[in-house]
Amino acid sequence: MCSLYDNTNAYIPGKNWKLSLAELISFLKMKDNEFRIIESSKAFFIVTINGQHDPDIERLGGTLKIGKVISTIETRTLERAYIKKDKVAQEKIEASFSSHDIIDEMLSTRSSKLVFGVSIYCLEAHPRNISKHMNHSIGNVMKHELSTRGQKSRFLGFPKLREQPQLTHVEVLKKNLVKNKAEVLFCVGKNQSWISKTTAVHDPFEFQKRDISRPVQRRIFAMPPRLARIMINLASCRPGATLVDPFCGVGTILQEALLARAKVIGLDLNPWCVNASRVNLRWLIEEYRLKDADYTILHGDARHLTALLQEEIDCIATEPDLGPALRQVPTMPYARKIIEKLRPLYSDFLREAYPMLKKDGRLVIVTPYVKTRSGEPVTMHIEQEAKDVGFKICYPFQKHDFAEEDNLLTCLTRTASFVDVAERHKIGREILILQK
Repeated sequence: MCSLYDNTNAYIPGKNWKLSLAELISFLKMKDNEFRIIESSKAFFIVTINGQHDPDIERLGGTLKIGKVISTIETRTLERAYIKKDKVAQEKIEASFSSHDIIDEMLSTRSSKLVFGVSIYCLEAHPRNISKHMNHSIGNVMKHELSTRGQKSRFLGFPKLREQPQLTHVEVLKKNLVKNKAEVLFCVGKNQSWISKTTAVHDPFEFQKRDISRPVQRRIFAMPPRLARIMINLASCRPGATLVDPFCGVGTILQEALLARAKVIGLDLNPWCVNASRVNLRWLIEEYRLKDADYTILHGDARHLTALLQEEIDCIATEPDLGPALRQVPTMPYARKIIEKLRPLYSDFLREAYPMLKKDGRLVIVTPYVKTRSGEPVTMHIEQEAKDVGFKICYPFQKHDFAEEDNLLTCLTRTASFVDVAERHKIGREILILQK
């Protein structure tokens, strides 16, 4: 295990892993944490952090689980144990999973019958073929060790059709595995494999409450609170900062920013949206007992932002008009018409947003990502227009944040935007980070 930092954590991302990693990096920098990303993949991130660090998973939208790394095993040892059936290698792995660091914490919960689980996340394709066998073997070793120390236990299995031996965050919540210190995350990397104990898990029910339980809903193009949370983190929205959403709709981004202890200002041209945002924010403040919540909702046109707001602002996170609700996937020419009709709105807004931001302030903006029948999406590409008014394009992945360079990192450092689109949707979102 890396000794350069006091803490090493495993992070399990959501489906859009690049967006999750970009959010995590932005969040750690916003908290002034010195860190290094030791390993990154679609399956997991291993991050060392200097000094004490609260997992803060409730403040992250793109992270499903966080685990405190306990020890490591060389990945080639796993291959010897489970592919070549090497007994010495098997005993070495068994010793790691029956260690006092793992078992003692489980025993500290003093449960009459302990329920525990092991979730395996593999970076490379090769170990996935044996991951279910690994899971079964590790579970048996831990169950035996618990039994020899007088603890009855039940090892959680998986449905036969589940592709990977991984407990979902919902299962971890329902079985109280974080509270009972009873889930082990085994992240199998290229050279090292990381054993960690789950310390925090994403609670989808809280995000769901802020979505479907708020008083006013908007079914079409409704932004999930999870994505709104990611956007305010990408915008470096610190507690006490002033965040503006000039196309606030029913207030989803404003809600998450208020929960992050920011001062928020919402703006919308639609009077119905202005009222909806006010109603939803009042509900949020009461539901979450937010003291000293500071918010303002204005009726107005984002294309005249400088005339409506008289103060410099720290950050902007917003989703302007994405186009019409489509019943079917459009043709390429029609998709281009949608984009070109919307372009003046975005261009005018960029010109207004730039002078409103403080130096180094960020604008996180969603542009439409239109699927077409040809299979090739049509997007807006506002980067040049943004540069023309003075914005810099933010590239979230910097080489100095990573411990090692490889082909994946080379691809990541070129990433300037993130696509978030559900399979059932005809128009998705492309998220771009701009900085003054």
